[in-house]
Amino acid sequence: MGAGTAASTDIPVSDWGARRRLTHLSYGGMVGATVLLLASGTPSLLPRTWIFQGVISGGAAAAGYAVGVLLAWLTRFMVSRDRAWPRPQRFWWWALAFVGVFDAVVMTYWNVRWQNEIRDFMGIDRVGFGAVPLVLAVALGVFLGCMLIGKLWLIGMRELVDLLRRFIPSRLATALGAYAAIALTVLLVNGVLVESVMRVLNNTFAAANNEMQANTPAPTSPLRSGGPGSTVSWDSLGREGRVNIASGPTVAQLTAFNGAPAKEPIRVYAGLGSGEELTDIAQAAVRELERTGGFRRKLIAIGNATGLGWLNKSEIDTLEYMYNGDTALVSMQYSYLPSWISFLVDKERARQAGTALFEAVSERVRDLPEAQRPKLVVFGESLGSFAGESPFGSIPTVAARTDGALFTGPTFNNRLWEDTTRNRDPGSPQVQPVFNRGKYVRFVADETELDRPATPWRQGRIVYVQHPSDPVTWFNPTLLLREPDWLKEKRGRDVLPTMRWIPVVTFLQVSADMAVANGVPDGHGHHYLRVVPFAWATILQPPGWTDEKTRRLLPLLVRGE
Repeated sequence: MGAGTAASTDIPVSDWGARRRLTHLSYGGMVGATVLLLASGTPSLLPRTWIFQGVISGGAAAAGYAVGVLLAWLTRFMVSRDRAWPRPQRFWWWALAFVGVFDAVVMTYWNVRWQNEIRDFMGIDRVGFGAVPLVLAVALGVFLGCMLIGKLWLIGMRELVDLLRRFIPSRLATALGAYAAIALTVLLVNGVLVESVMRVLNNTFAAANNEMQANTPAPTSPLRSGGPGSTVSWDSLGREGRVNIASGPTVAQLTAFNGAPAKEPIRVYAGLGSGEELTDIAQAAVRELERTGGFRRKLIAIGNATGLGWLNKSEIDTLEYMYNGDTALVSMQYSYLPSWISFLVDKERARQAGTALFEAVSERVRDLPEAQRPKLVVFGESLGSFAGESPFGSIPTVAARTDGALFTGPTFNNRLWEDTTRNRDPGSPQVQPVFNRGKYVRFVADETELDRPATPWRQGRIVYVQHPSDPVTWFNPTLLLREPDWLKEKRGRDVLPTMRWIPVVTFLQVSADMAVANGVPDGHGHHYLRVVPFAWATILQPPGWTDEKTRRLLPLLVRGE
């Protein structure tokens, strides 16, 4: 790393050997790597394990190196300089190393301190300095891996530029070569790599979807899909569908809780094996609802699942307790992929599925005489919330076409959520917006905020539950280069005041936070449970239901894995 390293990797004119280009380090790149490496230790939304901190730090250092190299190359290109910049003297390399090591020691101390402050917020065990060597080892491995890939790509681009220089002027060859290399990389990734990865993922998760869990035998009740008389087979429901159908409170449990004879709740579900198109699957679910008598119940709940078919069990069970079993759940599967993969590559199917299921059920409800129509509610968590709001163009439309909606952990891709948040009333923060004076919708982090604002709330109530520390909600690709409002405003209740937006780094931090978003206690991150019964009680105001019943119900609820 000394002065003997001759030139820059910034596409020099002289013809280096491939080995030297691979092992050479750019001083400007190392300055950028040092700056972002240190910044990566600052706090984000959730506590980090040593491996995630190492990945973030290594990725940040690699990004900083790339930025440093790019800035040096752009400067040379703009001033039409053919030769590399003069190499720094050995003193500057040692100065950079000293500053880097000194700042790393200071940042390590503050990183552990910040991590423990977040853990205290969330009631998680504290950490010490013992994991620091592991963090550094992972960071070094990630950094070197990214560097190797980047340098191989630059070597390929340089070869292309040299080839073009035989036929066109040097500056034009450089610009065209860079453009062509980027375009070719994008085409290869999208056309070959993504297609191959998606094929493997689909095959893998399709097999997992067909696994039969020992604790989910076929139901014996005709009021459950896959049971006697069902138009869909038990095997066709998929793993999560079978779990959804087989779980829930029994008639005896409902009767004991409410002190009155209960009905058996209806639960119907259609898996991917129920039809070729999403509309066919939605119609299969509606046929199940008709077969079981779901349209004669007091309430129909349309559950919008995540990719594999997962539903937050507490959101279903709460309704069954509140209406003493006089309910019908209807849901469907639209993908073999887990939620986070569907979120990245398959969200259009989630939108189509949410629309198809709601329209199919709503049409059948509208065919009934008005006095005989059941209440109709929609709900969903994470990607399920994206699917759940898809049939509606505006908040008043949700209120007009349903008797209530509960969306927990919305994603940044939720169009209705994003539009409503962007057009919030002046003075309300992004993490807890107020829209149209709270006439139809409330945004809350816990049950204490359901009466905010203190203005009349019309029927057809809508609640979005979103924790300030939920990275699934607050992640956005624009974090890469733009500071969001939620980091300009006062921090949410479980976010450290010391969290700051740093270009590139905050994007990497929040991206990594999403991987552990479900692994924190209830009320933080992407873990939603306690607020659910309070939200449903406020939305629907069931006759005879009390706050005391809500508190008694809480210990009986589970979210599910």
